[in-house]
Amino acid sequence: MGAFRTLDDAGDLSGKRVLLRVDLNVPVKDGVVTDKTRIERVAGTIGELSRRGAKVVLLAHFERPKGKRVPEMSLAPVAPAVAEIVGLPVGFADDCIGPEAERTIATLGNGGIVLLENTRFHPGEEKNDPDFAKALAGIGDIYVNDAFSAAHRAHASTEGLAHLLPAYAGRAMQEELEALESALGAPERPVLAIVGGAKVSTKLELLGNLLRKVEGLVIGGGMANTFLAANGVEIGKSLYEPDLLDTARRIMAEAEKTGTEIVLPTDVVAATAFQAGAPCETVPVSAVPADRMILDVGPDSIAAVNAWIDRAKTLVWNGPLGAFEIAPFDRATIAAARHAAERTRAGRLLSVAGGGDTVAALNHAGVADDFTYVSTAGGAFLEWMEGKALPGVEALRTKAA
Repeated sequence: MGAFRTLDDAGDLSGKRVLLRVDLNVPVKDGVVTDKTRIERVAGTIGELSRRGAKVVLLAHFERPKGKRVPEMSLAPVAPAVAEIVGLPVGFADDCIGPEAERTIATLGNGGIVLLENTRFHPGEEKNDPDFAKALAGIGDIYVNDAFSAAHRAHASTEGLAHLLPAYAGRAMQEELEALESALGAPERPVLAIVGGAKVSTKLELLGNLLRKVEGLVIGGGMANTFLAANGVEIGKSLYEPDLLDTARRIMAEAEKTGTEIVLPTDVVAATAFQAGAPCETVPVSAVPADRMILDVGPDSIAAVNAWIDRAKTLVWNGPLGAFEIAPFDRATIAAARHAAERTRAGRLLSVAGGGDTVAALNHAGVADDFTYVSTAGGAFLEWMEGKALPGVEALRTKAA
């Protein structure tokens, strides 16, 4: 890991109070966790700390209570789900600082685990208040951050604590950082990026950073419509951003300078409406009917994307190629995802994907488990791809021994 301290550097943890920052912001319905993916991601770190004799103290946020105690945003229902996944008892404390937290931690034996209440019940959390960070530090001996998805926030439990206690990356954080480094830091070339989504405006910094790091850039989704329009293509009723046409042209001009090949659709699936069963047809991009909207790319475009996947040694994916939520506009995304998965399984491609829609699309295609790494982090994954420094990561990078 180079500049990042991991649990391999932590030494003897027996009897140490380890404050483990995790992301347990999971969906809960009627008091039951309905998706345990984020818990599964950190289960390995929790189990390892327990086996090494640490007193494992879980710190996490849940939703946005804005510094106030909101009963509906308590982490209490999450503790049983953590216990189920980890296979060990998990206690719960009704606060994350103060007497209640201190008493609960004091009762832990070596290897014991407790989940503390929502850190965001305190206004000092999101403000990264030094006094709140000190209060958290006072209940622990060592800090471990395993919440990459919250690492782009400079909060007390994600950044402030790392300056007050010996700090290390947990196994999930380590895996994420290593995957991203292999994809964009020192990748095997050529590198292909697939970037989709509705709006260019949300991905400007990402596109700018990728132009300096990849050989091929596939632009899909509603974003592609803006680029097509910038090239003078008539796109009918398709979603696009008319105020960003000049920006799209600048990006394409910059790609020429950097030698990056931008791959835009050559044929598309055009429909009368974005709804299931809407009449649709596949047409060249030069023949989109005026009363129709582009909702997916066609077979020729899929073939071009797959040909690039065949050439690439490294793939970074953020955003679907079409409106994958509704069939048949999911065909291109499924086809490309399955082709990338096949190449990955064959050992010919390192594939890293992330972002909420991307994860949903890969799950929809049934190949999320076949990619080299799929990040469940949303904003943090995007900011890393944009080339930004993440406060929670930088604190681990610069932490002295």
